Amino acid sequence: SKDLKGAMEILIEQKRQKLSTVEKLDEHMDFASQLIFAQNRGDLTAENVNQCVLEMMIAAPDTLSVTLFFMLILIAEHPTVEEEMMREIETVMGKQEQQS
Repeated sequence: SKDLKGAMEILIEQKRQKLSTVEKLDEHMDFASQLIFAQNRGDLTAENVNQCVLEMMIAAPDTLSVTLFFMLILIAEHPTVEEEMMREIETVMGKQEQQS
């Protein structure tokens, strides 16, 4: 477990280095990148980021719940994205009544 954690820290640091050198960030904005930027903003600790990435790698059912949790946090922090998502849902589904 310690070796796996160490390997994960190395991978995250490599990703962090890559993000610092890319010209167009939008082409590299995957979930790990979002976690790294959340840490940079002070929203997450390094341990949070490491644990999240580790869970994404090894814990299939738990990964989905963690991913959905952070996705919902990000949506809540970006109301314009939420509005765009709702418009997309309405476009795809038409004016059907949305079930909650």
